[in-house]
Amino acid sequence: MRRPESDGRSSEQIERDERLAAEPLLSPPSLPPGSVTLPLEAILQRSSGHPVAVTGIVENGLVKPLDPAVRLPEHARVIIVTSQGG
Repeated sequence: MRRPESDGRSSEQIERDERLAAEPLLSPPSLPPGSVTLPLEAILQRSSGHPVAVTGIVENGLVKPLDPAVRLPEHARVIIVTSQGG
């Protein structure tokens, strides 16, 4: 069984998180009649290539993979996941 970790957030951050969690959920977007919804998996399958996870850094707003062998196509879509490290 894992030990619970201490909460390192400031009181202001805790208050902000609680305020955001208490906000009402957004309503679903209004779509035109007859439009077909697709699960995210179906949308990802239509895109060319396949998802790749690489480590990298962001310098001056540009994503730079740490592995020099990784080549991303120009105008590639990326999802940036960050950690709060120093």
